[in-house]
Amino acid sequence: MKLTKEEVLHVATLARLNIDESLIDTFADQLGDILEYVETLDRLDTKDVPPTFHAVDKSNAFRKDETTGHLDRESAVSNAPEEDDGYFIVPKVIE
Repeated sequence: MKLTKEEVLHVATLARLNIDESLIDTFADQLGDILEYVETLDRLDTKDVPPTFHAVDKSNAFRKDETTGHLDRESAVSNAPEEDDGYFIVPKVIE
């Protein structure tokens, strides 16, 4: 399936891509090849194939939500690059 220059430019506009004029024919051929392949997939009989949401059957492994104690101030700032009187020293972000 050969795409026209206008179709390639339309797809590029939708994808917010700037395409060099010299590459439009190359992209038209490549996109056409992709569409032809998808057309071959459309011919497959998938009526008895259940929908697949994930390629691997996996469920999330969440930990149990348990209440625990908090860190004391000394432990919290023990690995800080800089601290002052139990507070983290961080670079100024807003001027």
